[in-house]
Amino acid sequence: MSNTPMAANPLTRAVLEIDEYVSGLGWDQPARLFALVDTARLRAEQPSLADRLGLGDESENSGLTPIEQDEVPTGKPLDEFLATIAWPDAVVGCALAVERLMLPPSAEAQVPKGLDQAALTKWVADHPDRQEVRMTVAVLRDGARESALRLREKDSATEVLTGSDLVPGLAQALAATFAE
Repeated sequence: MSNTPMAANPLTRAVLEIDEYVSGLGWDQPARLFALVDTARLRAEQPSLADRLGLGDESENSGLTPIEQDEVPTGKPLDEFLATIAWPDAVVGCALAVERLMLPPSAEAQVPKGLDQAALTKWVADHPDRQEVRMTVAVLRDGARESALRLREKDSATEVLTGSDLVPGLAQALAATFAE
């Protein structure tokens, strides 16, 4: 994507490319799952697909190409859905973009005791300090991880926070899709 800033490594670039793509679709989107494939291998083994994806014979051969998968089912908890995924060998990594409500750490002490999941979800949605966030998390088979976080109130490419340990639980769930 043309507006994706140059990042230090291919995984960070892939996460930012996915973040930019999903950002272009607007907010209130369903979760989106992506396979990550080695761009050079894709060009060599599937040249017609590489052409359709706009991956010409560029000199940069260390990149990753995100390929969006079928819709993530909305009626199933995300962790249960991820537990059903197995990737073919050509997939070197995967990524997920998902929107959630987030509270600051200071709100943790305010959570009423004994809430079931539905009541907790409503409590968070009604909390005055809630933030809407889009998390894009990617993992590679070798264990590398990267994340991008974008707040709805600061919806700008220059305000996207990146780091390898921003969403460890989701990264772990994605890494488990590669477990044998």
